[in-house]
Amino acid sequence: MGQKTNPIGARLGIIRGWESNWYGNKKDYATKLIEDNKIRTYLNARISKGGIARIIIERTLNKLIVTIHTSKPGIIIGKGGGEVDRIKEELKKLTGKEDVQINILEIRRPELDANIVGDTIARQIENRINYKRAIKMAIASALRMGAEGIKVKVSGRLGGAEIARSEEIKQGRTPLHTLRMDIDYASVFALTVYGKIGIKVWICKGEVLTKRDLNPNFVGGKSDVSDRRDRRDDRPERRDDRRGGGDRRNERRSGGGGGGRGGDRRR
Repeated sequence: MGQKTNPIGARLGIIRGWESNWYGNKKDYATKLIEDNKIRTYLNARISKGGIARIIIERTLNKLIVTIHTSKPGIIIGKGGGEVDRIKEELKKLTGKEDVQINILEIRRPELDANIVGDTIARQIENRINYKRAIKMAIASALRMGAEGIKVKVSGRLGGAEIARSEEIKQGRTPLHTLRMDIDYASVFALTVYGKIGIKVWICKGEVLTKRDLNPNFVGGKSDVSDRRDRRDDRPERRDDRRGGGDRRNERRSGGGGGGRGGDRRR
């Protein structure tokens, strides 16, 4: 089942929060849902080069709060904040609401966000860069930033071939059935002269073993990747303590107690 369903939807309420937070009754639920879709479609088209990862929509009684998670906040803010004001006025016309608030949150490590990684690969394919090279560069960047695994699948007329096919490149581990694993997922497409090429990205950021704040706007504390790095740094010390021979091994490596060639070379 983990291979069939959306990894984000499968983890809602467990380690992921909802991207639309509001209450709707039977009368206006469908209206609000369609309005959310219009807002996201409009902002993604309006700021196509803004590096948007996700758009969080919250509603109170008479207020609409839109939070944009982006890797390029300067493009959205504009000079002196003029671009944000224009976007706010456009959203007021689109939704018909007077009280609209826009928040912008910067993504510190875009290499670990599936939407940004997929969009980067798509833009490179549109610029006629070899798709294998673009995917391998994205995989190397994600692993270098601390991801436990990444999988990228591309489908379509790859390289301009007449027959469409699918290719999958992966490195590390991406256990989709394990719901405590923090897996980010995105599905984007590249518009080329020979047709659309679909791109799917799965990025595994590690296990979530503690209770997580399900608010999607929550940004605080140390990330899971930094926690894992700290644990890795502690492993050699624990291993030496368990085996009880760390000092003797270090003496052998340094050539202690003898005048061998290895010791002279190190000096």
